[in-house]
This record gives sequence, C-alpha cells and structure tokens, in this order.
Amino acid sequence: MKTLKFRCLMGLAVAALSVSAVAQDFTRVGYINTQRITTESGPAKAAQVKLESEFSKRQKELGDLQPTLKAMGEKLERDSPTLTESQRVNRQKEIADQNREFQRKRREFEEDLNARRNEELQQVLDKANKAVKQVAEVEKYDLILQEVVYSNTKHDITDKVLKILNSSAK
Repeated sequence: MKTLKFRCLMGLAVAALSVSAVAQDFTRVGYINTQRITTESGPAKAAQVKLESEFSKRQKELGDLQPTLKAMGEKLERDSPTLTESQRVNRQKEIADQNREFQRKRREFEEDLNARRNEELQQVLDKANKAVKQVAEVEKYDLILQEVVYSNTKHDITDKVLKILNSSAK
C-alpha cells in the first residue's frame, strides 16, 4: 500500500514538473489574413487605382468593339437576303477577321493586366512581410503563419500589420 502511495506521489510530481517545463517553453504564435492585407491595405488600394488608370483606356476600347461586332452581325442577317453570294461571303469574312482581332486584343489585355496585377501584388506582399517582421520583433512572436484553417482570433495580428502598412502608405 505504501509503494502504491509512493508511486502516485512520484507520478504527480513528474506531471507537475512536466507542466511547468511546458509553461516555461511557451511559444508565441500569430497569424495574418493575407486576403485582407491584399484588399484592405493602403498599398493594395493604391495598386488597384494605379492598375485601373493604366488599363482603363484599353478596357474602354474593348468595350466599344464588342457592340460594333454585334451590330455588324445583325446588319449581315438583315441584309443577307438582298446580298449576292460574294458580298455575303466578303462580309462574313470581314466580321470573322474583326472578331479574331477583338479576341486577340482581349487576350493580350487580360495577359498584360494579370502580369501587372501580379507585379503590384508582389510589391504589396513584400511590404506586408516587412510589416509582419516588424510586429514579430516588437511583440516577440516566435511564429507567424499566413494561411490557417482555424485559429482563435486572439492570435490574429492582421489589424496590426494593416496599421503599419496604412501608416507607411500615407
């Protein structure tokens, strides 16, 4: 009976020591919501405005071409009964050529826009990473995660990072 009590006491002592060891080795963890950083931060908003002004002219041109192509197709349908076979074929070829040109311009526009968006996004993320490092050093975080499935909101440092980004953007 005495050995059982002794074993229980020793087990409790070991458990108490291991809990205190874990408490002393506590790791401070935080996370950021990258999507919020790329949509709500000052640098991200400035990049969006920059992209819109840079690509608005081309977007308007593409927007103006689409109704023109549609009108040409409708006119061909209306006039088709009165056109000769060669006239109808020529108009169809002209519409097809202009449609191909429109598709090419639209593809080029989308590729250029995506490339520029990625460049601007990378700059925003570089600034965000510097802000995250700043928060981590000042507040002595051991680990900062960018993408998490679940975390208690007390670990979210996104607002702190946004504050730094927005103050540096002004």
